[in-house]
Amino acid sequence: MTESPFVPRERLLKKQQLFQSIHKHTYLKGPFDKITSVAIPLALAATTGFMIARGIYNMSHGIGKKE
Repeated sequence: MTESPFVPRERLLKKQQLFQSIHKHTYLKGPFDKITSVAIPLALAATTGFMIARGIYNMSHGIGKKE
């Protein structure tokens, strides 16, 4: 007894040929991969850098201390 495949064989072969013909890094081959692999980490890094810089500035000027 054999199971039917999840995706038709022709569609799978077409996708394989598409991905093998693209000369990019593996993690940037999909249509939304630039968002998840580049934009989100850059946004997190920028936010983190801003918060660290603001904390250092506040500590050096004594802003926001609890009395």
